[in-house]
Amino acid sequence: MYATISDLIRDLLGLAIPLPIQTFGFMMALSFVGAYLATNSELKRKEAEGLLKPFLMKRKENEPITFLDFATAVVIGSFIGFKFLEMVLDYDALVANPQKFILSGKGSWFGALLGGTYAYYQKKKEADALKGKVLKEIEVSTHPYELMGNIVGIAAIGGILGAKIFHNLENIDELMADPIGSLISFSGLTFYGGLIVAAIGILLYVRQYKIGAWHMCDSAAAGLMLAYGMGRLGCHLSGDGDWGIDNLMPKPEWLSAFPDWVWAYSYPNNVLNEGIPIAGCVGAHCNQLPNPVFPTPLYESIICIGLFGLLWGIRKKFTIPGTFFMFYLFLNGIERFLIEKIRVNTTYSIFEYKITQAELISAAFVISSIVGMIWLLSNNKKKLA
Repeated sequence: MYATISDLIRDLLGLAIPLPIQTFGFMMALSFVGAYLATNSELKRKEAEGLLKPFLMKRKENEPITFLDFATAVVIGSFIGFKFLEMVLDYDALVANPQKFILSGKGSWFGALLGGTYAYYQKKKEADALKGKVLKEIEVSTHPYELMGNIVGIAAIGGILGAKIFHNLENIDELMADPIGSLISFSGLTFYGGLIVAAIGILLYVRQYKIGAWHMCDSAAAGLMLAYGMGRLGCHLSGDGDWGIDNLMPKPEWLSAFPDWVWAYSYPNNVLNEGIPIAGCVGAHCNQLPNPVFPTPLYESIICIGLFGLLWGIRKKFTIPGTFFMFYLFLNGIERFLIEKIRVNTTYSIFEYKITQAELISAAFVISSIVGMIWLLSNNKKKLA
């Protein structure tokens, strides 16, 4: 497994390049890029077909620079300088644990002075350029896809926040044992929590621009499936704990052409340091699981990237707003509900049955998608009648 991109490069190319980039975080960033490209393309297509229309957005020109603007710029510039110069001077500490380094009090006060001064200088240039100009408010024609930058920002913040909240609700013991570590770690993210919180934030945001909720959901559906598949690949490559239950069964004959780790894997050098020591290993991540397990993140990655291909290929056949998103919810719920049967997870006892948080939500997704599909189809028939 590869806790960092440096580990991956070293294994694939034999090059020792120390980079402060964790593999899971890198794959998560790529998943946002994939979702952005797919959703952006769909918003453009819907606008070209007349389903979405440009709207007028009010913007202020020549707005004066306030004291708060100066103060904010100086604080941000000082923080960047404080951390950046220390990163250069103590690069090894950054590479060893990027999150801990950034959130610690470690930094350079000289760097903070340089960063704050430069930020003040840039704001002063802006303020001088605005002297003598009149503040005015204009209306600019804006295309829905031009909001994608803000939408991705809302998705990133809401997604990570929701993922952390749902994970910590599911694993209270871990949170109580290590509150800081649980909150800042890139591992321990619950996809459904991120999806729910991010979706609420995005729909509230686009509502003010009168972009139909169903069109927005339909536009994002395929990209969400792609993002999930790419994110799960990050889980597999880093070994972040989202693996399956012990698998001591012999590999089936129909998998004989594939490596053994496709069927059962012990996740050596996993980022959590979970399991038993690896003989002869030296370094930060030298454990592997005592028994091989089902590599469920790999399975989910393959399945969901494949489902993305299916969704992308048939997306234009769904002409009733909302039905494409319902189909996505159905596929997502079925896939996750089935994979939970061989996946390690915290369970709840409900009427003497053991069930996971993901099983509850995925079942709700399947039921909601069926009910929603029926409602949308029947409502559309009434409008056409």
